[in-house]
Amino acid sequence: MKQERTTTQLAFAAEYAQALVWEQHCCLPLDPDTDVDELWRYAEAGASFVSVNVGYAPHEIADTIKVLSAFRRHVLTNPDRYVMANSADDVRQAKATGRLAVAFDLEDTRPLGGRIDTVQTHYDLGVRTMLLTYNQQNAAGSGCHDDSDGGLTDFGREVVAEMNRVGMVVDATHCSYRTSMDIFAASTEPVVLSHSATRAVHDHQRNVWDDQIQACAETGGVIGINGVGIFLGDNDTSTEALVRHIDHAVDLVGWEHVGLGLDFCFEAEDLNAELAQNPDLFPPSYGAWDRIDFIEPERLPAIAAALASRSYPAEAIRGILGENFLRVAQNVWR
Repeated sequence: MKQERTTTQLAFAAEYAQALVWEQHCCLPLDPDTDVDELWRYAEAGASFVSVNVGYAPHEIADTIKVLSAFRRHVLTNPDRYVMANSADDVRQAKATGRLAVAFDLEDTRPLGGRIDTVQTHYDLGVRTMLLTYNQQNAAGSGCHDDSDGGLTDFGREVVAEMNRVGMVVDATHCSYRTSMDIFAASTEPVVLSHSATRAVHDHQRNVWDDQIQACAETGGVIGINGVGIFLGDNDTSTEALVRHIDHAVDLVGWEHVGLGLDFCFEAEDLNAELAQNPDLFPPSYGAWDRIDFIEPERLPAIAAALASRSYPAEAIRGILGENFLRVAQNVWR
């Protein structure tokens, strides 16, 4: 029996090593002097791609450009470790050479500075995904924690159209229900929910309803299940909690439209500072725990093993681990 388990473990390890693992969203401290090499933890866990946040709702365009420029320079000046992900082929090349492909994302449209033309500017600097609103209303639409839901604005529709034009992936995470549904209808390209959990499994305002997930899938998009404890359950960061949300999304729309966006925050103190400095963005429920827990990059092999233990076929596991988001990038990035 021991020999049988060892053989099974070796076979799984070999399959995992061949999989292209894709993390659709994580958060370094938004400071130009941040140690970007913290990202290497993803590579050590077997990932080949990571999307790194470079700005959100409190940030003006100048703030974002400073952070983006510093992170980008680190990636470009360390080619032994990193590949700037300008195309889906760059991600495949990173996998083939044992490096980590990196792209950037924005959580809000405020860093655009109120201008449509800066979508192209951010894209040219490596931003490959942007969500329209972060929790609260902005010029583009309403957020998931707004008391009233005004949906996508005219400016928001212009942003979506420009993102479609330049090849930036449109993201409906953090948006209100109506804004997200308007986004799915407005976009001519696949839309993602980059780091969301399912509201049917855990009823939190930040999570998304079944019809939002279905509308996302109908665009050809993917829901990336996040690893934030307060969204998975009662600050529950067990692998089982994450997989419950994966199972529900797969049952709803098929494994082809499910991925991972763990939303791992590398610095807990940095997160606590953001919560304290921006109380309007975060309802009191975010402070109900001594700390918010996250599923760490090192858990990626365990997540894959948990899917295998549930008899997910190898094709589905590879899709959820990364190939589904790779497909979106292949279809959208220019």
